[in-house]
Amino acid sequence: MTNEEEESIRKAFAKRNWEASRVSDTWQVFKIMSEFVEGFEVLSKAGPCVSIFGSARTQPDNQYYILAEKIAYLLAKEGYGVITGGGPGIMEAGNKGAQRAGGISVGLNIELPFEQHHNPYIDSEYLISFKYFFARKTMFIKYSQGFVVMPGGFGTLDELFEAITLIQTKKIARFPIVLMGKSYWQGLIDWVKGTMLDEKNISPEDLDLFSIVDTAEEAVEQINLFYSKYLHKPNF
Repeated sequence: MTNEEEESIRKAFAKRNWEASRVSDTWQVFKIMSEFVEGFEVLSKAGPCVSIFGSARTQPDNQYYILAEKIAYLLAKEGYGVITGGGPGIMEAGNKGAQRAGGISVGLNIELPFEQHHNPYIDSEYLISFKYFFARKTMFIKYSQGFVVMPGGFGTLDELFEAITLIQTKKIARFPIVLMGKSYWQGLIDWVKGTMLDEKNISPEDLDLFSIVDTAEEAVEQINLFYSKYLHKPNF
């Protein structure tokens, strides 16, 4: 076989694979659509909710696990449902606290090759599994009346900064964002103030889009204070 013939065959295979991927992309739209439809259908019934974020690796004897469970318990007693990512660690603590208080306990699970499995404290009618992170994050944003952000990793930062960005750019209505644990978050906040703000990459008023507290009572107070002025409603 000549080099020209090999090149012709290679191009033919490449074209076929490209066309096949385009067909696959088209059908993928329906899978994405189904995740949005299920999420909207289920969560529209849950009523006002607060999402609790944090590390899946946090163990039950950790101070932040205990704190997340208490926050969820108090939120549920105030009439809020609690939404988490549905997995272990801080997510489990949030669902556990909500369920213990008799409140609505929602889990938005994500399919991952490692680490993620849903915890046993989610109400069966409010357990939803997602393949796509962006569809799952849309549900957090749309149906949360507040974010409580516990210590976590890259995923926690992703959810935190996406919410701040959407509020900052007025793509969604403002809602309270509460960071838990001053000692954990202070280094990041110092950098935001000392670098981002100094470089004029954000405005001084952007720092008012979140608060930092240390106790469960303070976290719930921040959310209640916000809704003493504003009505509960979906964010977009």
